[in-house]
Amino acid sequence: MRIRPVRMARWSARHPWRAIVGWFVFVLLCLGAGIVAGSNPATTEDFWVGEAGHAESMATDGGLQRRPTEHILIRAGSGPLDPERAAAAARDLTARMEALPEVADVAPPVRSKDGTALRVTVVMNGAELDGRKNVVPLLDRTAQVAAAHPDLVVEETGSPAISKGVNDQRGEDLALSERLSLPVTLVILLVVFGSVVMAGVPLLLALSSIAATMGLAMLASHLMPDPGVGTNMILLMGLAVGVDYTLFYLKREREERARAAGRLSPEALVELAAATAGRAVVVSGLAVIVCTATLYLATDVIFSSLATGTVLVVAVAVLSSLTVLPALLVKLGHRDERRAAKKAARRAKRGAPARTRTAKPENGRIFGALMRPAQRHPAITLCVSVLVMLAVAAPAVGLKLIDPGKDTFSRSIPAMRVYDRLTAAYPELLVKHEVVSRATPGRAPEVRQALTELGRRAQADPLFARTGQPVVRTSADGRTSVLELAVPHPAPSDEAIASLDHLRHRHIPATVGELTSVDTAVSGDVARGQDYVHHERDKLPLVIGFLLLLTFVTTAVAFRSVVVGLLGVVLNLLSAAAAMGALVLVFQGTWAEGLLDFDSLGAIASRVPLFLFVLLFGLSMDYQVFVVSRIKEAMEHGMTAREAVLDGIARSAKVVTSAALVMVTIFAAFVFLHLTEMKQMGFCLAVAVLLDAVVIRMMVLPSALLLLGERAWRPLRPTRGKDTGVRPAPAGSAAPAGPSVPHVG
Repeated sequence: MRIRPVRMARWSARHPWRAIVGWFVFVLLCLGAGIVAGSNPATTEDFWVGEAGHAESMATDGGLQRRPTEHILIRAGSGPLDPERAAAAARDLTARMEALPEVADVAPPVRSKDGTALRVTVVMNGAELDGRKNVVPLLDRTAQVAAAHPDLVVEETGSPAISKGVNDQRGEDLALSERLSLPVTLVILLVVFGSVVMAGVPLLLALSSIAATMGLAMLASHLMPDPGVGTNMILLMGLAVGVDYTLFYLKREREERARAAGRLSPEALVELAAATAGRAVVVSGLAVIVCTATLYLATDVIFSSLATGTVLVVAVAVLSSLTVLPALLVKLGHRDERRAAKKAARRAKRGAPARTRTAKPENGRIFGALMRPAQRHPAITLCVSVLVMLAVAAPAVGLKLIDPGKDTFSRSIPAMRVYDRLTAAYPELLVKHEVVSRATPGRAPEVRQALTELGRRAQADPLFARTGQPVVRTSADGRTSVLELAVPHPAPSDEAIASLDHLRHRHIPATVGELTSVDTAVSGDVARGQDYVHHERDKLPLVIGFLLLLTFVTTAVAFRSVVVGLLGVVLNLLSAAAAMGALVLVFQGTWAEGLLDFDSLGAIASRVPLFLFVLLFGLSMDYQVFVVSRIKEAMEHGMTAREAVLDGIARSAKVVTSAALVMVTIFAAFVFLHLTEMKQMGFCLAVAVLLDAVVIRMMVLPSALLLLGERAWRPLRPTRGKDTGVRPAPAGSAAPAGPSVPHVG
């Protein structure tokens, strides 16, 4: 791991134009190949989970699967609804809709119980998930009818229209997050480097890495279908780790330049940086990839897509820092040399004395103040810091999970506002349970009778809607039968969840469940959500178990220390737990709704905790690797354990904090988005990175290592006085004279 980064950097430094051109050719090839191959979107079948998934599989086999459905609501612009005008608008709408190839059937108009609205239901052709792509012509027809009947309000909603609205909003949100995060990131990098060119290098490499990953993700979707969320993660993580890895490498190159004081060539400086920062980048990237890959164990199409996007973008970001970045640094180094030579020549003409370079202190007063407690009182600092983190983590004990369905989407989406008006007039449309039974064809009458009795029992239950005689649909081959039951309560409500429990554990066992050799299962919005939450809970121990094991093994092998490996796992757990506690405290209650502009779900979106737990471990490993690498490097050059800890923390504090600010900026931009699930992710990631960089890496970690002393590095034995050609000076001291370039590989 020492040799390959140096060899790659050496080749890149000696052939800079080849490396630069080769990198951008690689980016274009990846992007071009992805565009040519196209993306393979996930289908409805890819989302099947648990009993609900089994029910949908049986219904699909019988040709009775759920179809994309739209509802057009006709109501008066003002005053009472005129029945004749509403009926005329419904006839006009029906004629226009039936002429569309996307439409399979248009149902007769249904008047609301209070007589204030008329509803026309349109069933679309194609699979359920295809509805959002094919709904635009239907929305156009609805707009035409509305224009032709100006005295009426004609508006459309339904799962396809809502899905399209959510996708449009997600695209607008991502554009907003980029507008917010990119300028702030650039400002932070300008403060760190004091140069527009140097600040632009991390952004250039991060954006080019994102572009390459987009193409690779399209290719990967033909192996693992894309549910449409991978792009979000590529943008989020690509910008974060792409800037971070480049930042760490750049800072190390500048540190070596300051230490050499003009005595080494740009090529030699790049090689020195690669021998240390290059290896740390590889180990860090590998740690993030290993942590994120545990999401595949969840056997969920969304988690698999998120894992694939993260793994690819981290791998590409690591590759960019090892290949094109050294070439760019060499070109920039030669440019700086030419500028310095011209300035020296002008000073010589004027007779001015030559300037001597002095090394700047590694950190300012702020960082010194943050590190001082651990340095002077490690035991007290460790206890207080851990207690603070545990206090922040405490609310996570009350974590509640919810599957965010369409009832939780932002009301800034027009189709959602229409949905609220539709369900107010027709509450039976809020939730539908679908009971699917499969048996031999000869038992179809028996199954239909049992399902009809089930429908009667359910309608006698106060949790269900009374919609008249139950209707049972049977497949053409007589094997499959489906009964739909309406519930006049929103899907996330306790009443809707209780109705599913009554259905599965009371009504079905007393009716169709008594039939032998009949396979019966329940699907629908509530069943999908509940089964998905239970599926994730079942997978959680497996994912977390492997995550802890792989994190320990990766850290222990990288630093050749069992104690450091165990310490890394404990600190990552502490950091992730604190972030989860803050997430529950803010989003599970209502006190922060006005502050962060969201409507509390009373719970956390079911995908958020598992995904964030895995991702937070990966990001924590990022900082763990960079900080501990500096400490281990100092010990290998002869420092005592205490000296190495103080030196390593001092040298890495500024760059780690700068990298953390970049990440916090990127993640915090997601708090301004509309989707509550994205808000929760952005907030939790921002808080976690901030706590990890400041509290964990500057207080808890140094305190623990100082207390452990030499014991932390067993079985590693420091090699005192070992001559590697690069001996670090104490942080903040003047640069030593003329280090030689080590012969590595």
